[in-house]
Amino acid sequence: MIDNKTSLNRLYRGARIAAAATALLVMLGCDNDKEVDPPAELTKIQSTRDVHRVWSAGLGGDSERLRLALKPNVVEGNVYAASHDGEVISVAAATGKRNWIVKTKLSLSAGPEVGGGLVVLGSSDGDIVALDATNGAQRWKKAIASEILAQPLVVNDIVVIRTVDGHIEGLSVTDGATKWAVDEQVPRLTLRGTAPPVLAGDRIIAGFDNGKVLAIDPRNGEVMWDTIVNSPRGRTELERLSDIDSPARISGDDIFVVGFQGRVAMLARDSGQIWWARDASSYRGFAMDEQNLYLTNADSVVIAMRRSDGAVQWEQNAMRRRGLTAPAIDGDALVVGDFEGYMHWLDKATGAIVARQKTDGERITNAAVTDAERVFVQTDSGKLLAFRSKSREVKTADSGQ
Repeated sequence: MIDNKTSLNRLYRGARIAAAATALLVMLGCDNDKEVDPPAELTKIQSTRDVHRVWSAGLGGDSERLRLALKPNVVEGNVYAASHDGEVISVAAATGKRNWIVKTKLSLSAGPEVGGGLVVLGSSDGDIVALDATNGAQRWKKAIASEILAQPLVVNDIVVIRTVDGHIEGLSVTDGATKWAVDEQVPRLTLRGTAPPVLAGDRIIAGFDNGKVLAIDPRNGEVMWDTIVNSPRGRTELERLSDIDSPARISGDDIFVVGFQGRVAMLARDSGQIWWARDASSYRGFAMDEQNLYLTNADSVVIAMRRSDGAVQWEQNAMRRRGLTAPAIDGDALVVGDFEGYMHWLDKATGAIVARQKTDGERITNAAVTDAERVFVQTDSGKLLAFRSKSREVKTADSGQ
C-alpha cells in the first residue's frame, strides 16, 4: 500500500506538473505579444458521403479548455459517457434511449472504461469510482491524490490507473485495493494530457512524458521492458518536450506509438525493439487499419502512413491549426472533430474531405468512437451525438486539399 507521506509527496508533485502544464498552454496560445497563425478557414466542399444525425443526448458539465479525457465507450450495444460535473449515463447505441443515469458529484476527467461488469472513471481530484455496468450503482471509490487524464483500463481482475505525475497503479476490480504501483519520472514541463494504458497480449503498454514506452506485467506491476521512442532535444524546456500522450495501437506482435516533437515508431511487443521510426509530432494520436496508420499531427494535418515502413501515402492539410482530434475509422472513411464543433469525414484512400457536419458548436477534444454502424462523439459542452454515414454510389475525384 502507498503510505500517507508518499501520497502527499505525489499530490505536491501533481500540483507542480499542473502548474507547468498551465504555463505551457500560455506560452503556446495565449501570448498576445507574439503573432500566431490563425486556424484555417473552412471552405466549401463537394460532399460525396451522406451523413445523418441519429440521436443526441445532453450531459452538461462544460469542460471547455480543460482538455479532459472524457469520451464515449461503446460496449455490447450500449454507449457509456460521462461529464465533468459528475454525471454518468448509459444509453442504447441504436436509439439513444437511456438505460440509467447517475450523478457521482465528482469532477470527472477520464473515462469511462467498461469491463468486468464495471464502469470505471477518474476525476480531476484523483478519485477513482467504479459503477455497476447494469444499473450505475457505485461499487467502490478510491482516492489516488493526483489528477487523472487517461482512460482507465480493466485487465481481468485488475483496474489500471494512470495519473498525470507518471504514476500507474493496479487496483483490485473487486474493491479498489492497491495491488501494485509503478512510477516513472516525468519532466518539469509537459503537455496537458497522458497516454492511457492499453493491453497488448499479456502486458500493459504505456507511454510517458519523458518519451519512454513501458511494458508492464498486469499481474504484479513488473516492468518487462522500457524503450525510449522520443529523445528530448533542444536547449530550452519547451524545445525538449517529448510527451507520448496518445494511446499506443496494437496489432498482433507489433506496437505503434507516436510522440510530440519526436517520432512515430513500430516496436516489437516482446522486447520493445524499434523496427522503424519516422519523424512526426502528435499529441492527438492516430487510428490504424490493416494497411495504414492515420495520424493527426501537432499542426492538425492528417497523414496516412504505411504500416510496414511508415512511408507517407497522403496528407490532408486543409484544416491546419483547427485543433483536430485523432482520426476514427468509419468504414471506408476517417472522421475527425475540430475546435468549432465540426466533424469532417475524409476518404481513407486519398484524404479527400467528403463530408462535414456541425455538432453544437463547441470544441471536440477527444476522437470519436465507432461501431459497425454509427459514429459517436462528445463535445466539450457535454453533448453526446450519434451519426450514421455512407459513401454515395458515385464519387467525384476531389482531393479537398
